[in-house]
Formats: sequence, C-alpha cells, structure tokens
Amino acid sequence: TELRRIIVTQGDTEPASVEQQRLLGQCAPSLYDLRNLFQVNVEEGRHLWAMVYLLHKYFGRDGREEAEDMLVRRSGNPDHPRILGAFNEPISDWLSFFCFTFFTDRDGKYQLASLAESGFDPLARSCRFMLTEEAHHMFVGETGISRIIQRTCELMSEAPGQDVTSRGGIPLATIQKYVNRWFGVSQDLFGGEDSSNAAAYFAAGLKGRFNETHPGKYADHLALDEVYATTKPTGNGGIENVDVPMRRAMNLVLRDEYRMDCQKGVDRWNKIIARAGIEFEIRLGDERFHRAQGLWAGQPWDPSGAWIGEAEYA
Repeated sequence: TELRRIIVTQGDTEPASVEQQRLLGQCAPSLYDLRNLFQVNVEEGRHLWAMVYLLHKYFGRDGREEAEDMLVRRSGNPDHPRILGAFNEPISDWLSFFCFTFFTDRDGKYQLASLAESGFDPLARSCRFMLTEEAHHMFVGETGISRIIQRTCELMSEAPGQDVTSRGGIPLATIQKYVNRWFGVSQDLFGGEDSSNAAAYFAAGLKGRFNETHPGKYADHLALDEVYATTKPTGNGGIENVDVPMRRAMNLVLRDEYRMDCQKGVDRWNKIIARAGIEFEIRLGDERFHRAQGLWAGQPWDPSGAWIGEAEYA
C-alpha cells in the first residue's frame, strides 16, 4: 500500500504540470521557448506513462483504479485537485513557468533520486531514466530566468532610474517575489521535517537519500543511531534547537540537499547582476517563510526568517 501511494503521488505530479502550463503556448516569447515548453510537456507525459505502467503491471485492480483516478483529478480543480499543493498553483506567465521548472522540477530531481535508490527495482530503474530528462527541465528554468535578469540589467543600464516595466522589462524586485513564492511551495513538496512516514519508507527500502549509494557520501546506510540537527518553533516567534532521529529526518535531509542545489543557480543569477554593476542580490527565502507543510506551516515569518506577526504577514 505504501509503495503504491508513493507511485501514485509521483505519477500525479506529471500531468498536473502539463495542465498548469497548458495556456503558455499562446504567449510564448519565442519559437525557442515554445519548443522547450512542448518538450517539457512531452517528457512529463512520458513520466506519467512510466508510473501508470508500474501501477498496471504490479498492483492489480487497486493499481488500475489509482491510475484511473489520475484522469479525474485536475490541477486547480476545486472538487478534484491534484494531490500536492504546488501542482495546483496557477501558471499564467512565463516567469512562473521558468520558476516552476527551476524550483519545482528540481524537487522532482531529488524525489526521483531518492526513489532511484528503492529496493523495488522496476521503480528504481524507471526513476533513473526519468532523471535524465528532468535535467532539461531545470536547464529551461535556470536559463530562462537568466535571460530575463540579463535583459532587465541591460534596460537599467540604458536608462538609470527609469521603470523597466515601461521598456518591457521585469524589475529585479518582482523576480525576487516570484522566487519567494515558488521556492516556498516547492519546499512543501518534501513533506514534514520530522516524519514517521519518511522513517517507514527508508526502513522498508522504498526510498533512500540523495545519492545514497555514492561512495563516501554516507557511512551508515541503516541510519539507526544517527540524529539530524534542526530547529522547531515554540510559539510566538520562539525557536529551539532539536535533534531528530535520522530516519525520521529523511525529508529534511533531502530538502537541505535541494536548497544547496538551488543556491548554486541563484548564485549564477547574482553574477549576472554583479557584472552589470547593479547593487541587488536575489535570495532564497528562509525555510520558515510561506510554508503550508511541516513544522513552520501557517506561521507569520518573513522571507529572511524573522517573526513579523499575523497582521503584518497578511
């Protein structure tokens, strides 16, 4: 049952992203972007097929019914939404698409990498194949945002002090807001920081850590005696340090790897801004900001991780 649930959740994300992006072809900035959009959508459809195949092949009638339910759910549908929140977010412009492919597809990279360590070999092999295509999606996102930042910097240099929106540009502050939004909802995809489900999946050999079998990355593959240091809220802006048993912290281990990977891309964006001589730095939001899952869900923290209270947050 747990293995089937994992496959269903992963499979449900694939058509959801196509549904989110279905209108973007009507306003593509270029034929290059249109081609990338179509390639991303085709590959997402292929990933859906891979998960549905596993459900039909190995899980009998329950698997067939779960696969059928994927045809009922729709991204953003109030009655039958997709399972995970980020895949119900509207994507009506290309900056959202680029942020989605950079941040949310990067979550897909880490989820697929953890499933590629699964003891259920058909799933592990399928995910290794899917990872090769996920790289293209992240490339589309990073380079798309890079082009936007480059053009904004050019416009700011051509007409210092002018509003770049009047010249067809997107302000850097607006790009930062998009980063805040998509990084927040993408962090939620990893689940709770202290999770009994994550411990059960690891113990059963259904999921592993990122590059679990890479030589020298992890010394203990049982993770029975280790702990993972993190923080948790104590109410009204209070924070305390805690040690979570390693197996229960597997979601957090994966998410921390993800954040470091995201930061590398953000650093490359900031180099574009710095080369233009502009004093601005794009930053990833704190883990506490704009969260709907886990320890920090529904709490009023700002992007820097400071407690600001409900009124200011609203």
